[in-house]
Amino acid sequence: MATKVLIVDDAAFMRMMLRDILAKNGFEVIGEADNGRAAVQMYGELKPDVVTMDITMPEMDGIAAVKEIKAGDPAAKIVMVSAMGQQAMVIEAIRSGAADFIVKPFQPDRVLEALGKALS
Repeated sequence: MATKVLIVDDAAFMRMMLRDILAKNGFEVIGEADNGRAAVQMYGELKPDVVTMDITMPEMDGIAAVKEIKAGDPAAKIVMVSAMGQQAMVIEAIRSGAADFIVKPFQPDRVLEALGKALS
């Protein structure tokens, strides 16, 4: 059975790129959200195996969304995806419960490696 993924990013182009990489590699994208609030709601409804989460988004940022998802499901597997490779953001994301961190612009191999790590 394919691994179910929820993609969260406010940029439609980034969601499309991730969807493309994942679909080509046997993942099933079961949902897409364009902000953290929608991500938290969709996580509860869809129960994905793993989530890719942008950090900078309207309504609720990715780190707040990770904290909320992890509060409801401590076993949630989340990989942060952000253009901001600042060390403080990476550390905060990991402390908040993210399994790994991908910096944009990303390579398909790095995306697959991060999801593999999160799921193992």
